[in-house]
Amino acid sequence: MDLKAKFEKFELLNKQAESGGGAERIEKQHSSGKKTARERVAFLLDSGTFNEIDKMVTHRGTDFGIDKSKIPGDGVVSGYGKINGRLVYVFAQDFTVFGGTLSRANADKILKIQELAIKMGAPLIGLNDSGGARIQEGVESLAGYADIFYNNVLSSGVIPQISAIMGACAGGAVYSPALTDFIFMVEKTSHMFVTGPEVIKTVTHEDVTKEELGGATTHASKSGVAHFTGSDEEQTLMMVRELISFIPSNNMDEPPLKICTDPENRTDISLNQVVPVDPNKPYDIKDIIHKIIDDEHFLEVQPHYAANMVIGFARMGGKPIGIVANQPAYLAGVLDINSSAKAARFVRFCDAFNIPLVTLVDVPGFLPGTGQEFGGIIKHGAKLLYAFAEATVAKITLITRKAYGGAYDVMSSKHIGGDVNFAYPTAEIAVMGPEGAINILHRGKLSEEERIAAVEEYREKFANPYRAAALGYIDEIILPQDTRSKIIQALHMTHNKRKSNLPRKHGNIPL
Repeated sequence: MDLKAKFEKFELLNKQAESGGGAERIEKQHSSGKKTARERVAFLLDSGTFNEIDKMVTHRGTDFGIDKSKIPGDGVVSGYGKINGRLVYVFAQDFTVFGGTLSRANADKILKIQELAIKMGAPLIGLNDSGGARIQEGVESLAGYADIFYNNVLSSGVIPQISAIMGACAGGAVYSPALTDFIFMVEKTSHMFVTGPEVIKTVTHEDVTKEELGGATTHASKSGVAHFTGSDEEQTLMMVRELISFIPSNNMDEPPLKICTDPENRTDISLNQVVPVDPNKPYDIKDIIHKIIDDEHFLEVQPHYAANMVIGFARMGGKPIGIVANQPAYLAGVLDINSSAKAARFVRFCDAFNIPLVTLVDVPGFLPGTGQEFGGIIKHGAKLLYAFAEATVAKITLITRKAYGGAYDVMSSKHIGGDVNFAYPTAEIAVMGPEGAINILHRGKLSEEERIAAVEEYREKFANPYRAAALGYIDEIILPQDTRSKIIQALHMTHNKRKSNLPRKHGNIPL
């Protein structure tokens, strides 16, 4: 074979690999509002930076006539490239090839990318669009899944792992994303479920559509499985790029700094009016968040799930931070099962990747009721307590209004390792609200006049931050207008914080 023929053979195989399942299947993918795997990778990464690995890999299956159909690449596009100039590893399942199903060869491609990402200390992004295990390969395909899961677990907290669900994701295909740090979904075109609608109908006789069962809206608002949703594939992939801009490449790196043009010592007098005088009047905690962060740029995580807790990424003085905040505008900002678990996982991510935590507190306590108690609020609330106590990153806390009972302790208080604890003059730190406290202390023995006087006396004594400040539990009482500069100064002060917990294999978080 001469040189020209060799080159032509390479060109032919290359073209086969790049055309995936062929023009007809690509057209079908496009007509259902979806991009191909290669188009997604090209859109996600900086232009011209993608380097493909294992482009010529084919499956090794022999049963059910599958050996007569082999396509170079075998349904996964994998390699490395850059996002905003930073190295990332990526794999994208190609639904045009055997429905994106996972073969042993596919799994090996993903494993290779995972291992490179761990070795080089760079984020791993999976673009998932798969019908699950390749039935024709049986246990080999299942073994491939388990190998991927194992790598997911071992690299958790070492490199950021991000999953974008770009189409169907069923059965074993959902567990790798579930083990990663963040899950993105596309509205109306992506789905996740362990068992599909047909199986559910057969087994439990429930009639449910694919969208109701595992669509983006369901997982973003009901199950809490998805962290971000986009209206289309382009928006979703742009959100992945945005997330990468806030987080470090690995657990040994600092988060990426950005030049800050928003003055660090900027004051905002309008902040003095945000927290109402009436302790029972709601307000939106995001009104405070947007006013104190750089350029009002807040990437909220799980905005539609457990809305009584707000979590997300922002920058202060150019440095990325994680924000955890009670939301008085929803359920009065109480802690419940869902909000505790939501915040706990976020706190642990930030701690694993050296991202300082800024906590805004306005919490009347834990949500009472049989539903919460039977659902295990004790252990779920303890997750958040555990996460904050375990975290060794810089922890800055601000009490804006209520900090009642055990919820005061849980929300990154001084007692569980808060480095700098601020309070507004409107802060109320007490075991419970004045009305409830007097009812318990006097158990109906007072006349109405005496009760009102006792409530006022209790309010005077505890509905302020001065008792806590006198004991050193609050480091400084600040005016709302100075919030930004005070928190940024605290972040500068704690920048070189070094703290290690006691040596251990790992703790036993209440799961």
